[in-house]
Amino acid sequence: MTRLFVALPIPLTQRERLRGICCGVRQAGWLSDENFHLTLRFIGEVEEPEVAYIISALSSVRLPQFELRVSGVGHFKSGHKITSLWAKVKMSSALVSLHERIEKVLRRHGLNPDSRKFIPHVTLAKLKNASPVHVRDWLQNNGSFHIPPFNIVGFRLYESYRSNRSAIYTPIHEFPFYTRQV
Repeated sequence: MTRLFVALPIPLTQRERLRGICCGVRQAGWLSDENFHLTLRFIGEVEEPEVAYIISALSSVRLPQFELRVSGVGHFKSGHKITSLWAKVKMSSALVSLHERIEKVLRRHGLNPDSRKFIPHVTLAKLKNASPVHVRDWLQNNGSFHIPPFNIVGFRLYESYRSNRSAIYTPIHEFPFYTRQV
């Protein structure tokens, strides 16, 4: 079985800027820069032969390159417990279109629809027992965080492994966008 997800990779310069706000919360499991991405669709566990069919389905998604904007921070909770910290990605028509097309081709391929609401973000840290006060302070201190817009040239299919220390994300296929003609 292979665990898969579809995501936008974050370029090196932007990952370095994101790294700059990855501090200030004790007991936070800050992700490594290489793991920064924007998840478009979690697929989950599939049998190995299914991977080629998923790649084929995703290859039909053709869009022009577009800009992405990162501005603000946030967190996710499970019950009363804060589970992660993230940088907010601004919703755009291009991002919505990409997300919808990926969802459509995967559903046509027979995968169940994603039950989670699409909230574009880049996860920065996983939390287990972080102090709510430290999280509140981090959110306030980084509320105005932003990165200048940057170009997105394609999306990727990733394989995810769990190690003793953290998850390891390995790109297994890249789907380039086309350059807009002026």
